[in-house]
Parts: sequence; C-alpha cells; structure tokens
Amino acid sequence: MKYYGANPIYDTVFKYLMEDERVAITILSALLKKKVVAVTQRANEYSNITKNDVAMFRIDFGATVRDENGKEKNILIELQKTWVETETLRFRQYLGAQYNKKENVVGKGAEQHALPMVAVYILGHRVGDIEEPVFYVTHKPYDYYGNVVENGMTDPFVSSLTHDSIIVQIPLLHGRINPRLEQVLFCFDQTNCWQKDRQVIEIDETRLAGNPDMEYIMHRLASAAADPEVRQHMNVEDEFFSALEDRDTTVMLLNETIAENKKIIEKQDEQLQQQDKQIQQQDKQIQQQDKQIQQQDKQIQQQDEQIQQQDKQLQQQDKQLQQQDKALRASVKALKEAGLSAEKIASMTGLDIQYINSL
Repeated sequence: MKYYGANPIYDTVFKYLMEDERVAITILSALLKKKVVAVTQRANEYSNITKNDVAMFRIDFGATVRDENGKEKNILIELQKTWVETETLRFRQYLGAQYNKKENVVGKGAEQHALPMVAVYILGHRVGDIEEPVFYVTHKPYDYYGNVVENGMTDPFVSSLTHDSIIVQIPLLHGRINPRLEQVLFCFDQTNCWQKDRQVIEIDETRLAGNPDMEYIMHRLASAAADPEVRQHMNVEDEFFSALEDRDTTVMLLNETIAENKKIIEKQDEQLQQQDKQIQQQDKQIQQQDKQIQQQDKQIQQQDEQIQQQDKQLQQQDKQLQQQDKALRASVKALKEAGLSAEKIASMTGLDIQYINSL
C-alpha cells in the first residue's frame, strides 16, 4: 500500500509540518541527537516566494533539550531552508538578527546571558564537494597548546558568543544517512516524489510500519496535501521557481553566447597577432633592404666622386696639352720666322712636316 502526502520541500508544506509540536520535536530531536522535551515556535518565520529573489524560509524555535546526563537546558534553534543555492550572507544576516534580539537574553543582572543557539540549514542543493548528507559543525575551546579546555565551560559566556550548526543536503539524503535520521528525514528525500506530481511524495507503508512518529508525520503531510490553501501556495511556489528557472536558462544561454563570442574574439586577436608578427617581419626585411640601398647609394656616390676626380684630372691634362700645343705652335712659328725650312724644323722637333705646314 502507498501513502501520499504533500512534498515538504515546499515552504508552505514545511511550515504546515513544523507547526505541529509533535513533528517539530521528532525532527529536531533526531537532528540534535538529543531529547527535545518541549518546543515553542516563535512568531518570526520568513518566506519570500512572491518576490523576484531566491527563496529562503526560516523558523525559529525555543526548545528545552535533555542531555545524556538527564540535565535540561533551554536553547534557541534557528532553522533555515532554501530550495536553491543562495548567498551565505543571507544566512549570516538572519543569525545576526537573532544575536541582536533582546528576547533571546535570559536572566538578570550579573546572571544575564544569551540563550545558546543551534543553526539548522536544510538545503535543496549540495555544498561544494562535501559528500556527507548531514554534517555537524561544532565549536570547542582550546588553550594555546591546542588542548581542549573543559573546566569551567558550563559558564554561559562562551555559548552566548558562539553557536553550532547542522547542515542537511537534501540531494544526498537517499539511503546514505544514519537509520534514525533517515527515518525522520524520509519525507525530504526527493527520490520519493510521485511521478505524476512533484508536489506529492509517495511512501510505501513498509517504511512507516511500527513507527508511530513516522506515521504521524506522513498523516500530517497527507492533511497538507488535502488543504486547498496549502496546494494553492505550492502552485505559487512552482510558478515562482518556473520563472526563476526560465531566468536562469536565459542567463545560462546568454553566458554561453558571451563565452562563444569571447572565443571568436580571442581567435581574431590571435590572427591579428600573427598578422602583426608578419608585418613586423616585413618591416624588418624592408629596413634591411633600405640599408642595402643606402649602402649601394653610398657606393654610387663614392664612384661619382672618383669619376669627378678623374674628370678633373683629364681637364687638367687637357689644359696642359693645350698649353703645350700652344707653346709648340709658338716655337714652330718662331723657327719659321727665323727662316728654317719645314724639314729642318721637323728634324729638330720630331713633328710631322704636314703638321708644321698646317700651322
């Protein structure tokens, strides 16, 4: 036989469930690993399922617990639940509010102190790579050398300033926790969701037989499922988270597009860098060619200077030849005027007779 009840992952169902004192005592006793004698829900729960923000639900309890020695003490339990990942700052803000509340301080005068507090986080997501479905964060006092301080720790001073935490990872609950915890937290195991409707959990009667507390919890969830107001609030939560998922999908697609565009830009930048490298190599080759041309120009300039010097020398030689020719003509003319014959002048000067006659 199957039993069906509302899924307590929904804030409105969780509130409906924990408003029952017997259910609250059963669940908190299992989580604290201590006997909760009495529990009182404080009128300060918060839910933001209608806001465009990550939902977080919180209930504060004042509880009387009995330790293994039979000693009873009053504590404050801050229980926070969220469907999806959220900032730790939100949790810290709620805890800070509890530290500031005057009603959490008891006693008078020198005996005045704050109630010890335990923070319980029921998360619809995993915390990093932590594999434990339920884990405890406790604080112990140590001296300078690392030894645990035990004497005098009954004084409320330390417990008023620090708190312990219990963290439940719902996605890891199935078949992986202490039998007592598994019995108590069975209703949060999302593998029990009814295939036809995720707002409903489906539990086989064999898991409840012989355990009146579990049967009572399931009965309470069945009552929640039959409550029209509760179902309406569940629909509102579904609509909110559907819109949230659509938004997250849009953001994811946008991030993928941005990442793809980034790859394209990086590839283009790489191509531009290669082109710049090629241009730099071409510029270097051009500079080398310019240097060679400058060297060739220098060589040509040197050759021009040499040619100019040679031309200057030839001009000087021509001038000398002209002067010599002029002097030779004058000498031949003088010899002719002196009455010497062309033959005589030719024998004296070695000039050709025709050249002598042409002067």
